[in-house]
Amino acid sequence: MENDIKNWTALNIPQRNNGLALITGSTEGIGYEDALALSSAGWNVIVMGRNAEKGANAIAKIQQINPKAKVSFEKIDLADLSSIKSFASRMIERGEAIDLLINNAGVMTPPNRLETTDGFELQFGTNHIGHFALTAQLLPLLRKAPNARVVTVSSVANRNGQINFDDLQSTVLYVPGKAYSQAKIANLMFALELQRQSEKNGWGITSIASHPGVSRTNLLITGAGKWSIPGMMRRFFPFLFQPQSQGALPTLFAATSPEAKGGLYYGPNKMSETRGFPSIAKIPEQANDLAVAQKLWEVSQELAKVEF
Repeated sequence: MENDIKNWTALNIPQRNNGLALITGSTEGIGYEDALALSSAGWNVIVMGRNAEKGANAIAKIQQINPKAKVSFEKIDLADLSSIKSFASRMIERGEAIDLLINNAGVMTPPNRLETTDGFELQFGTNHIGHFALTAQLLPLLRKAPNARVVTVSSVANRNGQINFDDLQSTVLYVPGKAYSQAKIANLMFALELQRQSEKNGWGITSIASHPGVSRTNLLITGAGKWSIPGMMRRFFPFLFQPQSQGALPTLFAATSPEAKGGLYYGPNKMSETRGFPSIAKIPEQANDLAVAQKLWEVSQELAKVEF
């Protein structure tokens, strides 16, 4: 398998002249790279984010590179369940099948504990609950497509991640990195459980997880702050981080390659999966705990007020 995907790049994305792709958090960073690559391959791409101005800038940049790009912006705040619901309602009203959903948006290590509109710890609420709610509500449109894929972006930080059901929202103790790792292992467990649920219920959806390694995005600076250790590393030692276009490759591979398989996890292939080309990534042992995965699924349905 590894030889099949050796040095896979965005040029390997199969060209198409249709297909609707939705990408959360795609006004910048890895999500923007996904939007650029997919629209260049002929997809109809919906760029999603909280900020309409950033959305317009992202679309202008994409259309400058590729004037034929079919790309539009939709406003959504993944830290607000009502915003997710109104976005999903607009899509359902539109009625178009969704061929690809990339759950990419993320919040990373704010130094102080912050909350979403609905009172969840910001990282868990945005990175996991927000995407869980979105995927559930878009399920009818994903099922409408012949071979829909859902790609959920995790992180190498999930290696230390544990789901702490006793303090899911970090109210007793908030440690930024620990809360981030929990949110990111939740992303991975959601992707794996979604594949099992799809197989069990005959949804016909392929669910895959990916991670970008360690990439040069602004996530560290906007999350942890520019004077935090990770923020300073990102600013003063950029050579330690691979370009964001390279970091986007595992997600793009999972999203488009005929070789990508449901229930697998893709990341970069070099230096402990921190950089390189797409390859099968190692799933941390705790992410394969089926009892925890099922409990997380049930608890998430309750918190997100959705049912699959």
